[in-house]
Amino acid sequence: MKPLILIVEDEAPITTLLRYNLEREGFRVLEAVDGEEAMLLAAESKPDLVLLDWMLPLLSGIEVCRRLRRAPATKNVPVIMLTARGEEGDRVRGLNSGADDYITKPFSPSELIARIRAVLRRARPSGGDEILRYGDLAMDLAAHRVKRGNRGIHLGPTEFRLLRHFLEHPGRVFSREQLLDTVWGPDVYVEPRTVDVHIRRLRKALNNDSNDDLIRTVRSAGYALDVGAAT
Repeated sequence: MKPLILIVEDEAPITTLLRYNLEREGFRVLEAVDGEEAMLLAAESKPDLVLLDWMLPLLSGIEVCRRLRRAPATKNVPVIMLTARGEEGDRVRGLNSGADDYITKPFSPSELIARIRAVLRRARPSGGDEILRYGDLAMDLAAHRVKRGNRGIHLGPTEFRLLRHFLEHPGRVFSREQLLDTVWGPDVYVEPRTVDVHIRRLRKALNNDSNDDLIRTVRSAGYALDVGAAT
């Protein structure tokens, strides 16, 4: 059965945009316009994921998230918060309330869909297929193959692990140190600049004259997988 997404949003144009893009990608959709309705629908319908606005009537998104986490029926339902509050303190507060991911408005629908798929994979790691997708990029974990469009891409082991990490967390910026800990492991000593070398190799493998660069460099911060990225 197609995954069921509960949209909790009080702005009708945003709800319409979300529904259109989710249904186009094969998801089923429920809608709630305030925090109390969200709690009722979540308990009754048991959605596969909740898209939760921060600023809501009756109950705030933060309080809804906390209550979802406390309720036995919904404690394991993934939650992605959508909000115009983009400061680091707000992101930390949202994640500390129990959210699995946090996206600031305005957002890219393609990035949102990729984030939803990534969160659903992490929530159900043993279910579904073993193909990670982002834009025209696909990674087959079982066959250990990568394709962009119809073009097969050969990657070394480190570049494969790097790309897998980015595909599992699309749109997120990771510092060199975070990538070293995740991809190389905390017990392996590697110079941080080594990450730059492997990022260049990954870019060269993924991109050609007809493809946009998918790897975004964020000055003084790190790297992210991001459609329409500019270096």
